[in-house]
Amino acid sequence: MGYWTGLMLLLAGALAAQDLSDLKIEKAGGGFRFTEGPVWSREGYLLFSDVPENKIHRFTPGKGMEVFRDPSEGANGNAFDAQGRLYTCESRSRRVTRTDRKGKIEVLADSLEGKKLNAPNDIVVRRDGHVYFTDPYFGKQAETLELDFQGIYHITPKGQLELLSKSKLLPNGIALSPNGRILYVAMSGERSVRAWDLDRQGKASNERVLVSGIEGVPDGMKVDEKGNLYVTCKTVAVYTPEGKLLGHVQVPETPANCAFGDPDFQSLYITARTSLYRVRLDVKGAVQY
Repeated sequence: MGYWTGLMLLLAGALAAQDLSDLKIEKAGGGFRFTEGPVWSREGYLLFSDVPENKIHRFTPGKGMEVFRDPSEGANGNAFDAQGRLYTCESRSRRVTRTDRKGKIEVLADSLEGKKLNAPNDIVVRRDGHVYFTDPYFGKQAETLELDFQGIYHITPKGQLELLSKSKLLPNGIALSPNGRILYVAMSGERSVRAWDLDRQGKASNERVLVSGIEGVPDGMKVDEKGNLYVTCKTVAVYTPEGKLLGHVQVPETPANCAFGDPDFQSLYITARTSLYRVRLDVKGAVQY
């Protein structure tokens, strides 16, 4: 499979020790409608959602594409935990589910105080089992709302659902720092990334704006082992843990989310509208599972 050439990683500063002189982006697959929710499995493949097609696809390097789940209940964000279980935000069924390694699906969250969630969007699982997800709404989803806010939620290892924050700023992508002590949420309506400190019990405090004035609409994001944030927006914008812009990964289509993958965790997979892309980096992704 060939590489996209002439696509450069434009920097405002040096990104760790990355040599950018011959960086290339590979198109791993295409022909989709709107790709989202990429996550790498320790078993050697990448899962990602095609939201309007109501499917989850599996990409295995060297083998190609196959359908993993059809229908997917409008699957959007996906994540794995340390036990290899799959967590999925289902926008159509308005719930968060967990699939064990035998394929059994259980519902973790679908309502708050008797009212249905809006449209769970993106999710992350800390290595100790604490789960965090966003619940905004977009477009026609507003016609069936039961809650009067957009939420950021925490599910404890015992399965208790807790509201972390109410918002009207379209909370979207979500990620954790490498040590799991900072939670990041992309606020699409504010064009920002906000951060919270997390304690050992998974409780959040010290909400703050980490990045503001993002070019484009911030969506999904991931973190590398050095704590740098990769935020999908007009490009994939890369920021230091302090919120300083390092540069942009230019992608042929507008990206919606990204995930580190491959056995060495040094490939960044990017879901961008109708396609899935991959770029090799000199830094590994942060791992919570």
